[in-house]
Amino acid sequence: MKYAYLLINFLTIIFPVLLSFDKRVAFHKSWKYIWPGMALTGLVFLFWDVLFTVKGVWSFNPDYIIGIKFFDLPLEEILFFLTVPFSCIFIYACLNYYVKWSLSQNVSKAISLLIIALCVAMLVVYYNRLYTAVNFGFLMFVLILLQYVFKSTWLNRFYMAYVVSLLPFYIVNGILTAVPIVMYNNAENIGKRVGTIPIEDHFYSMALLLMNIGFFEYFKNKKSVSAV
Repeated sequence: MKYAYLLINFLTIIFPVLLSFDKRVAFHKSWKYIWPGMALTGLVFLFWDVLFTVKGVWSFNPDYIIGIKFFDLPLEEILFFLTVPFSCIFIYACLNYYVKWSLSQNVSKAISLLIIALCVAMLVVYYNRLYTAVNFGFLMFVLILLQYVFKSTWLNRFYMAYVVSLLPFYIVNGILTAVPIVMYNNAENIGKRVGTIPIEDHFYSMALLLMNIGFFEYFKNKKSVSAV
């Protein structure tokens, strides 16, 4: 089915878009804070995506894409960096509105430290696997900046949203890797999977969402400060 990946993108974003106009969360009012961060994050991840496609880290099954490509990337893969972050920021905004409880800052810092330690360990052991090394190296860099340089206080809320986002993550990535629409070269990752999803994808998703939500919080707070 040539439209399979395109359909996955559509189904990923359609309900968050429609529910954005709910009067309680009113997520549509926050759209203007999303686009700059999505553009900046998208540029980073698209560069990464093009590099990995050229290097054969992954490839795309021609049976499930419409065939329009930019720099060797299918149109659907480019749209992925719009539909998935938008939907996950929507989850983050809904949790912020409906769930008043959050992790303590100490627990949040401990989680950050554990993830950074994991990244270091993966870099030492799998430094010669391109996807693994770049993925964990980049996540470590982003997390150190947010936790220890910028001292972001929203990370406790982020970790909750990330756990919730794993449900749609397993559905979307499960389909992409089971069909398969996206095909991975196991010589460039550790070869361990959750179902059909490479372990690295979980942390790739975390880095993608960290950047998008980080920029979302930055532009939202910048607007709030300028309005005072």
